[in-house]
Amino acid sequence: MSLSRTRTQTLLSLSLLAFLAACSTVPPEPGEPGAPGSPEQPAVDIGLQPLTVPPLASLPETPPRVLEGKFVPVGWGALPGWQNDDLGQVWKAFINNCKGLMRPVSGSLAMPARSAPRAWQPVCAAAQQAGLSADAGTAQVRGFLEAQLQPWRLADAAGKPAKNTVTGYYEPLIRASRKRSGQYQWPLYAPPDDLLTVDLGTVYPELAGKRIRGKLQGKRVVPYDTRAQIAGSENQPPVIVWADDPVEAFFLQIQGSGRAQLEDGSMIRLAYADHNGRPYASIGKWLAEKGEMSLAQTSMQNIKAWAQRNPARVQEMLNANPAMVFFREEKIVDPQLGPKGAYGIPLIGERAVAIDTRFVPLGAPVYLATQYPASNQPLRRLMFAQDTGAAIKGAARTDFYWGFGDEAGAKAGRMKQTGEMWVLWPKGAGAPAAR
Repeated sequence: MSLSRTRTQTLLSLSLLAFLAACSTVPPEPGEPGAPGSPEQPAVDIGLQPLTVPPLASLPETPPRVLEGKFVPVGWGALPGWQNDDLGQVWKAFINNCKGLMRPVSGSLAMPARSAPRAWQPVCAAAQQAGLSADAGTAQVRGFLEAQLQPWRLADAAGKPAKNTVTGYYEPLIRASRKRSGQYQWPLYAPPDDLLTVDLGTVYPELAGKRIRGKLQGKRVVPYDTRAQIAGSENQPPVIVWADDPVEAFFLQIQGSGRAQLEDGSMIRLAYADHNGRPYASIGKWLAEKGEMSLAQTSMQNIKAWAQRNPARVQEMLNANPAMVFFREEKIVDPQLGPKGAYGIPLIGERAVAIDTRFVPLGAPVYLATQYPASNQPLRRLMFAQDTGAAIKGAARTDFYWGFGDEAGAKAGRMKQTGEMWVLWPKGAGAPAAR
């Protein structure tokens, strides 16, 4: 270990208490996926690798994580609309999900709860041996699922069928340039070199799973800079691209990732890498408080129109939100695959959801019964629990990933329905379990 790294770790330990006192605006946050190369976030993009199923004996048994939800076994006929779900494009998502399931878990409480790999090993081995193509038909996929899995209805802590809000999110598209010029004036940053992440559980076991972010200032660790401080600093983080629209760049940060179309027509992905640890604040609420528009009017379109009418106040509006997301650049190899969720698996539009891992472990296939955005039309389909979110809390609370582009964004923006959930778990493995 280098001297500088030893010194940094010593300073972190000595100044942690002072930091916690100083950063009352930076609450400890839930655990996130590991850094590239960890068991939770491998350096190799497993979404593009063939499925490898290790022998059961090679998957270590780690202590179980207690789930707050209750699970009631039901038959497939209890899933509303199950026979009507078109599963023609599901096999690719199922195989990708198995790639995540077959990774050994670290057992770290700093990570979100994951599905138990040992329970899934026989199912993923059977999927590997089935030899189905990525576009296997509905009948083949349904037959496999019904033969291998058992539906369990998710109930709340009181044992009642869980019903909760279903919102939506998507992968936006912005126009951007490698160089700052003309309309390309709004930076999207890579993580700054001085950003530190402190895993509180390594110092205080009772805070396992909680992290805070900051930076060294002399011999003290202090909260990291706000959005306004970053924008006004002479020493800014490295810029990946410059966007042509501040509001679209801001909403890309809210979504956590997105695609950028460059001036030469090529496209890259800006994937979530880190953030400054500051709490999120709504610029829509800021506009309403300033009397610029009512809260009900604060859509992306209306905020963009306000920004165009008030160019001198755009940075002031953006600074109302102290949070800042940092990105890493990724190539887009398969346009059907979206950004990686908290499970480290590339999301597939309309087949991935974010869930609360206190109730449903990452990697679990789930069946969701809700409605299409702003309508009573049933939306009932097989999904994969592959992401989390700060606002996704509670039994059956769900964020539905709609995919990429403006149409997906329009659906995500209107999505606020009520939903129910069933977890699909390997037969003979007992109730859904987490590690």
